Amino acid sequence: MQALELGASLYVPGTHAQLQAIVNGEKYPFLRSVILCTEDAVLPQHLPEALHNISQALKGMRESHLKVFIRPRNIPVLQTLLDMEGIEQVQGFVLPKVEPQNLPLWMGTLKGTSFHIMPTLETRIVFDRGALDELRSMLLAQQHRVLSLRIGGNDLLSLLNMRRSRGVSAYQTPLGALINQLVLQFKPYGFNLSAPVYDFTDDPETLIQETRMDLQSGLFGKTAIHPSQVPVIESLYRVSGVDLEMAQAILAPDAPAVFKLGDAMCEPATHSNWAHQMMDRFQVYGVDLGAPIPLLAVNNG
Repeated sequence: MQALELGASLYVPGTHAQLQAIVNGEKYPFLRSVILCTEDAVLPQHLPEALHNISQALKGMRESHLKVFIRPRNIPVLQTLLDMEGIEQVQGFVLPKVEPQNLPLWMGTLKGTSFHIMPTLETRIVFDRGALDELRSMLLAQQHRVLSLRIGGNDLLSLLNMRRSRGVSAYQTPLGALINQLVLQFKPYGFNLSAPVYDFTDDPETLIQETRMDLQSGLFGKTAIHPSQVPVIESLYRVSGVDLEMAQAILAPDAPAVFKLGDAMCEPATHSNWAHQMMDRFQVYGVDLGAPIPLLAVNNG
């Protein structure tokens, strides 16, 4: 599995009344991936209900195209999940608030399993380059199972006593500098990073602007908090006809060392990584034919 295949991952509280229909790909059949949350999206007093709900959903889970992940609240909750009947049907776990101090505990609990993990970067260590270097070294030892690193935008803004306003992109806040730092510290080492949520479900214009900036900043994949956001985000993952033509030309076996295509210089020695990424995106999301971005009204009930 590649992070590229996840698209916009919909967060769903473990208490959701229609969890069974969601994980079976029935309620939102257009989803590529879903994350069942037992952490911030669930009040402490509702945790037993969420775990029971997830347990029942796992027992009735059928094979589908959907990639299902669970976000455990803490390590005891992860152990409870691992003991559930049917847990082998999920693809992995989104680990919250990962730091050098707790990563060995998470990985120790997962020892002997083959689940993918998606650690979430959302604590004060994101402001500490030394701590990030330490975490990166630890994650490199687990890289074979790290599908993506997720950026917890709201938690990071909370540490600054901030939250975003409607119409404001993440890149117009201190998150922009943090995202750049995380990309520079993790992406050269082969880690994918996925983008944080946009909190407003009725403002597709800002969501579009922000998703375009995500891609320009080197992020791929984005957390969605409402199903209507998913097609908006994923439509922007389609490859333009110009980029597809350029990628194909760069990767051609007989491509010159440097050449001009349209008004752009192409140099396979330096542009082949980008070209491979464009081709991978094309295989999953197709080509942008200039169709309007789908703005769906989806009932979240």
